Amino acid sequence: MMGFLMGFTGFIVLVIMILIILASCVKIVPQAQAMVVERLGAYKATWSVGLHVKAPFIDRVAKRVILKEQVVDFAPQPVITKDNVTMRIDTVVFFQITDPKLFTYGVENPIMAIENLTATTLRNIIGDLELDQTLTSRETINTKMRASLDVATDPWGIKVNRVELKNIIPPAAIQDAMEKQMKAERERREAILRAEGEKKSTILVAEGKKESAILDAEADKQSAILRAEAEKEKRIKEAEGQAEAILKIQQATAEGIRYIKEAGADDAVLQLKGLEAFAKAADGKATKIIIPSELQSLAGLVASVKELAKD
Repeated sequence: MMGFLMGFTGFIVLVIMILIILASCVKIVPQAQAMVVERLGAYKATWSVGLHVKAPFIDRVAKRVILKEQVVDFAPQPVITKDNVTMRIDTVVFFQITDPKLFTYGVENPIMAIENLTATTLRNIIGDLELDQTLTSRETINTKMRASLDVATDPWGIKVNRVELKNIIPPAAIQDAMEKQMKAERERREAILRAEGEKKSTILVAEGKKESAILDAEADKQSAILRAEAEKEKRIKEAEGQAEAILKIQQATAEGIRYIKEAGADDAVLQLKGLEAFAKAADGKATKIIIPSELQSLAGLVASVKELAKD
């Protein structure tokens, strides 16, 4: 009985071990990953997404490879420009593994290899540029580095998508000089803008004064025209009034003479009435009055009669 129990226990242990071994041979590859499988130390296959089974004891998963785009931020590297200025530049590399087999067997440490390749490529590119060109040519440097790294990493199964210069750190003395230059440039632009503003303000003020003077002159002209027209209208009205008054006086005198004539008055009376009419017409305002000769003789006769009456 004891032997039977020991044999049964051993059988259970064996079954469990077999199940564990079979379970270890079943592999599931997640999305955006790949597995490089070796058989007896030699490359056998690259497993993509899905369920896979390997042979026990002779097959093994040599490397798990991530196929998603990856980002590596490298430490600042010292570089020297064409005009012998030493600066530090750190780079960011965006890469993606396209061939898991080449990535596994192409180079011992891919990330370190990319870092060293980035440093040497950056030194070569910056060595052909001066300081000002380096500071203003980030896009050009990025493009050249990406093209160079992409060609160099192709045998490793790596594709370099982008390379970015994260920071360009010049020496402290250069930074201080650049800050002073930028400050002087800002002050110069501010002075130019202020001068242009004052110039425009002066021009606008002068134009405003000119417009005001033109408007004032136009107003004075219109005012003078209106005053002249008013004076002209006044004189016309006065002349028309005087003419109308003289006309009415003449009409009244004519009416009086006609009444006297109808009453049978002789020529002497008519001449006297005419003289009175001329006196009223003058009304003390005329400077010269032409009197007919008949009325002059009659006026002399009247004066003589007045003198005899006084005697």
